[in-house]
Amino acid sequence: MFRKVLVANRGEIALRVLNACRELGIRTVAVYSEADRNSLHVRFADEAICIGPPRLADSYLNVPAVISAAEIADVEAIHPGYGLLSENANFAEVCRASNIKFIGPPPEVTRLMGEKEKARQAMKKAKVPILPGSDGVIFTAEEAQDEARAVGYPVILKAKAGGGGRGMRIVRTPEELPNLFHAAHTEAANAFGNGELYMEKFIEQPRHIEFQVLADEHGSVVSLFERECSIQRRHQKLIEEAPSLQVTPDMREEIGKTLCRCLKEIGYQNAGTVEFLMDADRQLYFIEMNTRIQVEHPVTEAITGIDLVKAQLRIASGERLETILPPSLGIRGHAIECRINAEHPQKFTPSAGQITAFNVPGGNGVRVDTAQYAEGVVPPYYDSLIAKLIVHGVDRAEAIAKMDRALSQFVVQGIETSIPLHRGIFADAEFQAGEFDTGFMERFLARGSAG
Repeated sequence: MFRKVLVANRGEIALRVLNACRELGIRTVAVYSEADRNSLHVRFADEAICIGPPRLADSYLNVPAVISAAEIADVEAIHPGYGLLSENANFAEVCRASNIKFIGPPPEVTRLMGEKEKARQAMKKAKVPILPGSDGVIFTAEEAQDEARAVGYPVILKAKAGGGGRGMRIVRTPEELPNLFHAAHTEAANAFGNGELYMEKFIEQPRHIEFQVLADEHGSVVSLFERECSIQRRHQKLIEEAPSLQVTPDMREEIGKTLCRCLKEIGYQNAGTVEFLMDADRQLYFIEMNTRIQVEHPVTEAITGIDLVKAQLRIASGERLETILPPSLGIRGHAIECRINAEHPQKFTPSAGQITAFNVPGGNGVRVDTAQYAEGVVPPYYDSLIAKLIVHGVDRAEAIAKMDRALSQFVVQGIETSIPLHRGIFADAEFQAGEFDTGFMERFLARGSAG
């Protein structure tokens, strides 16, 4: 096991990784920007090093600064968390060149899975179901017209190097395609420095379902079942749960085996998530892979009893899955997670500032992952996520009841949060029945149900 690990992140995920390291007897090093000087991940790490001013590019995304901190602290490994540098293959290569273990997949695999069209082709080769679409990058609007005719409208244009809904446009008619193609290209170029696009068939009212995987460095891969992530706004997830009501045991086993075979072939290592869309006939189609720990990993931990961050650390230190996982894997009950954001619950505008009162709920089956506290400050420079509220029950009905109770006891004052929005969602009949899709939030907001 590692002696010392640097956590190249901030907020709740940095604290989450620090906690896992401490329980494994690993010393920790936090890095922080000037805006995060008083953050809990700084306070609770064994060592902390300031790496720059508040702007992300000058601190948390500053690769030379992060590597310099790692070398000064004499760490053996870096855990990137999620976001920031977690899927940056160049950063992983720099870690390798600096003889520092990057806790994640090899940079070659990260790069392969990060280029959406290459990932799509890799999955297609392994017989993972994929959506009909272009065989590669589409370079002109005229070429896009030809592809759309072959695929059949509606289609969706996606950024080759994209994520988070940027560089993405739904096209329903030939007439609107040229303008939407240029808009997607421009947005992708501005967001990712790469404006290349590819095309897929667009599924109306799909569900968003993803599979958690773990892979060791000795060729073993395992699927830890699925999560339902259909409650989202503008492609940003708000609520996740596990397992999905729509995935049958046979589907779960079949997709799991196929993914394990595919990921073994490409040499995948460490934790990852493979994302799918499900159509009205319950057919799953691959859309992308995230080569890191996910924000929503706690719901998988709740239903499996497996600490995924500890598993990441143990895998990266060379352990085999057979020593990390229990002899048999199964699903225990139902878990749901709410992402508590510092934003107005109706306008969805950010709400930075000082927290004047902060009370988190507790009780059996309730977990809160956060790095916030009373009198703490939510800076305006970073993602709005301030906490994750996770509940676990014997079934979905109990999980919903626990979440409703926990949300009512979650107090954050001084800033606006999404808690009233979540309370409205959990009172919604469509959500309670489980009969929703990725269009749920649009319908929910149209009903005026937001808190």
